[in-house]
Formats: sequence, C-alpha cells, structure tokens
Amino acid sequence: QVQLVESGGGSVQAGGSLRLSCVASGYTSSNYQMGWFRQASGKEREGVAVIDPDGSTTYADSAKGRFTITISQDNAKNTLYLQMNSLKSEDTAMYYCAASRRSTRNSPGWWLLLHPNLWDYWGQGTQVTVSS
Repeated sequence: QVQLVESGGGSVQAGGSLRLSCVASGYTSSNYQMGWFRQASGKEREGVAVIDPDGSTTYADSAKGRFTITISQDNAKNTLYLQMNSLKSEDTAMYYCAASRRSTRNSPGWWLLLHPNLWDYWGQGTQVTVSS
C-alpha cells in the first residue's frame, strides 16, 4: 500500500520561501509519476508540479520560475520535495502530495496536472499560508 506523508507547511510572509516534503513508501518509484497539488479555500484542487520516473518535470504556469519539484531515493523510501520561493498570498492553500501509476507515454505531466482524478494516491495535506 502506497503511503504519502507531507510536512513542511507553515506561515510565511510574501516573498519568503518554504520547502514541502512528502515521504513516500510502499511503491516502486520507477512505476509512478509524483506530483504536488493545492487547494485553496472554496476552490478546486489544482496541479502545481509533476515529476516522472526519469526526472522530467512539468509545472503549472503559476509555479514556473518560483517552484522546484525534486525527488530523492533512499532504500525503501522516497522523499518528494517542493521548494517554493517568492511566495505570494495567492499561493495560500492546502498542499497535497500525490502518486499516479499512469505511464508518461499515456499521461504526460501536463495532462496529469489538469486531472486530479487520474492520481491514485494522496497524502493528507500540509497547509501553506502566505501573508502580504
């Protein structure tokens, strides 16, 4: 069973930085695309960034140039990161880590960003609040 556990959220002033972490276990990393989503109060969940098993990344327009998604591997656990710089008040949301078994060929990163329903596993979320 895949388990995803996020951490690293918090409160920060506009212009500041945060790094989110997601410890992933119970899966074979080469078979999954990993991603970050967010959901602001009263809004739909939206994709932020995706990384495929080859390390290729895709970003939402709102994240390009400010956010970086990376993944590290350590034995049975992988840790997904989202480095967020130059934060804005509109980045305030609950951030979720997700895993998808869909192949890159059938579901490229940009497609998965647009379709939260295509993701198989989700973490519990970590809150990010950016004050102006």
